[in-house]
Amino acid sequence: MLLFARTKDGQQDKEWAGYFRNLPESLTSLLVLLTTANNPDVMIPAYSKNRAYSIFFILFTVLGNLFLMNLLTAIIYNQFRGYLLKSVQSSLFRRRLGIRAAFEVLSSLKDTPSLKMCSCDQLSAAQFQKLFEELDKDAIKQHPPSPEYQSHFMQKMQFVFGHPYFGYLGNVVALANIVSICVVLVIDADKQPSERDDFFLGVINCFFILYYLLEMLLKILAMGLKRYVSYPSNRFDGLLTVILLVLEIATFAVYGFPHRGWRPEFMGLLSLWDMVRLVNMLIVFRFLRIIPNMKFMALVVTTLLDLVKNLRAFAGILVVQYIERCAHCGTYEQLEYWPNNFDDFAAAVVTLWDVMVVNNWQVFLEAFSRYSSPWAKIYFVAWWLISSVIWVNLFVALLLEVRSVFIWH
Repeated sequence: MLLFARTKDGQQDKEWAGYFRNLPESLTSLLVLLTTANNPDVMIPAYSKNRAYSIFFILFTVLGNLFLMNLLTAIIYNQFRGYLLKSVQSSLFRRRLGIRAAFEVLSSLKDTPSLKMCSCDQLSAAQFQKLFEELDKDAIKQHPPSPEYQSHFMQKMQFVFGHPYFGYLGNVVALANIVSICVVLVIDADKQPSERDDFFLGVINCFFILYYLLEMLLKILAMGLKRYVSYPSNRFDGLLTVILLVLEIATFAVYGFPHRGWRPEFMGLLSLWDMVRLVNMLIVFRFLRIIPNMKFMALVVTTLLDLVKNLRAFAGILVVQYIERCAHCGTYEQLEYWPNNFDDFAAAVVTLWDVMVVNNWQVFLEAFSRYSSPWAKIYFVAWWLISSVIWVNLFVALLLEVRSVFIWH
């Protein structure tokens, strides 16, 4: 407020009038700047007056956002990591104590008929502990065997099309399909919808979908149907291939085969452009099949899946407080944020999510504080601290912890 004090010249008071009129508005402006949601809007009036004012805003952003917030993340991670480590150690200690007690009880029994699979007469405590560790391991899934062909030609085909390199070839073809779609979309980007010709894209999609179908059939021939569907990646490929084939057949049935100037009118449930676009999206989605073949991406995906499993312990009930419907409120109205309200539970959850994401969250803060009560700012700031600062940092800490444990294993 001292830096942006009110002066006699009204033309020079835009910064004061817009962001630093009083203490609550000044604190709110700086808090929103800390989240970079109003950057550079909050700086523009003063920066237009004198460029030296930018030093204050840059230093505030660097110290607050880059140092303070990251330091807070490190502190929360350090505390959370210690808590999780102690919890795991305590659980492991109780488990080993129980195993040791079970061993002492079982070792005291004499003349008990049992099936001995060990060459030694007795098991030591270390061997007993190792037995439980082996039992605790995840079972290795056994895939059904491949069919045995008598024909030498079929054995050669089974070897070729069941080899991992055939899967790599499919990934290369899928990548070529993605590149071809991107090239066509870039070429047609500046054209009007009426000027576009879907002939080339239709032919390209038809060719690649036929290859995907042939690839699926050859894999089934080489591996057998039961072994083929036992792999999640094959089920993913097969399902999308069947969907693509059905869409392509439906397109040909409604609009005919691709030809020059292939732009028929809207017919049926979807237009030609919608059907081609849906096919393209499924083709792009199918390209996710390469993830298991990339160790780094597979590690990231596995970590995320493990993170979802571990987040079950943090799942809870979201409690929100309903407040009255807001009236017309400036930028809130101009941005058409009407669906973001507290009229019902679902709308309240979405509104709080938008505030947590902190993009344009000052719009909600300003609107609800103006037309309900100035104390609404405390509610939204408290929600920002709990959700965007504490919860998000806990999420990052848990992600780092899960990844470190995964790498350690």
